[in-house]
Amino acid sequence: MTSPRSDRPSPPDGGGPGQPAYADRSYRSTAGMISGAGLLVVACWLGGDAIAHGKGHTPWFAIAGLLLALPIVIALTLRPAVFANSERIRVRNPFRTITVPWTGVDGVRSSYTTELLAGGKKYQLWAIPVSLRARKRAARQDARAKAAGDDAFTPGRSGGRPPYGRRPAPLPGADQTIRAWSDQALAELRELAEAREGTGDPAAPESAPVVRWCWEVLAPALAGAVVLIVLSAIS
Repeated sequence: MTSPRSDRPSPPDGGGPGQPAYADRSYRSTAGMISGAGLLVVACWLGGDAIAHGKGHTPWFAIAGLLLALPIVIALTLRPAVFANSERIRVRNPFRTITVPWTGVDGVRSSYTTELLAGGKKYQLWAIPVSLRARKRAARQDARAKAAGDDAFTPGRSGGRPPYGRRPAPLPGADQTIRAWSDQALAELRELAEAREGTGDPAAPESAPVVRWCWEVLAPALAGAVVLIVLSAIS
């Protein structure tokens, strides 16, 4: 099960001109990073053993295989992240990075995957995976929390009262609903988008998404694939 992580500053980002700016909120998958690190260790161990003790073309096949496999593993597990502040959102997917000012964002939605809509296109947020199991668990926890709160202040129920017989007041405007991590992350991104709504022209050139291919991952992977093809042809 994926167990994502959110590193968020406190207090929250400023919502408009004249507001203080804070560091980006970052969203990454802890499970993805752990699995990626494990795969890298195994690949380096096996590849290193083949390079050190292999005969004939085996060391060269191992080098080419590592050159192909390591960038792909890094791209799929360690690289995905979403960074957001009061001005823009930056989506770092395995092979592309998409940067969009909030004025150019059409929406952020979640169904079976999380998606960013901008410039008439759809971009998947790899760093915020959707877990239906996590959603069901969060819904059960929310239902139990609400039931426990109702029992605690209903005469004749066994829940009892909090210390000093007073119910703690919720924070003003605070949403007490328990959500799955991906849904909570999407709610925060929507809040940032709504805070910038109407502050710019979505059709302006500066509001268009900027997409950059990750050649630092693609180039070595392509080189490794070419070397493997050449070695296979001559062996």
